[in-house]
This record gives sequence, C-alpha cells and structure tokens, in this order.
Amino acid sequence: MYAIIATGGKQYKVAEGDIINVEKLGVGAGETVTFDQVLVVNNGEVKVGNPTVSGATVSATVVKEGKGKKVIVYRYKRKSGYHKKNGHRQQFTQVKIDKINA
Repeated sequence: MYAIIATGGKQYKVAEGDIINVEKLGVGAGETVTFDQVLVVNNGEVKVGNPTVSGATVSATVVKEGKGKKVIVYRYKRKSGYHKKNGHRQQFTQVKIDKINA
C-alpha cells in the first residue's frame, strides 16, 4: 500500500514505515502530523483524486528537524571584476509515516 502526498510544494510517494525529509513544518520532534493532501492511494486498487482523494489522510511522526547540505551559490560577471559567493542550507523536517488512512 502506498500513497502520493503533497506538502511544501512537492510530491512524495510514501508507504507505511518510510522515513522522508519534507520542507520544514515547524513541529517539534515526537509530535504527530497529518497530511490531508493525498493525491493517489493504492491499496490493491488505485484511487486517483481530483485533485485530492476525499477522506484520505496520512499520519506521520516527526523524527527530527535539521538542515541539509550546503549549496554554494556563485555569481560571476566576466571582465567587470564582479563576483559574489553565497552559501545556503535548506531546513527540513524528517518524518516517519505511521498510517495511511483511505
């Protein structure tokens, strides 16, 4: 059984027991979170939402919050001496999928 959920402007294919990193939710570790934007549910038969499956939710537990690897942003214009170096670390929330309710 799997589901496709949408959160943080991205879509994730999840099954029970999966651990995924999603955009920061602002929820502390150990708390439960419910995703109600379920696009597809497959439990032997496929249910496709329009745009979401009505009555379907995915329950998850927050494992931790953290920052991803550093991405270097380097801007450069030739012949003018312009260059600028920046770094960015995207924040994430790691969740463990507990139950798919369909």
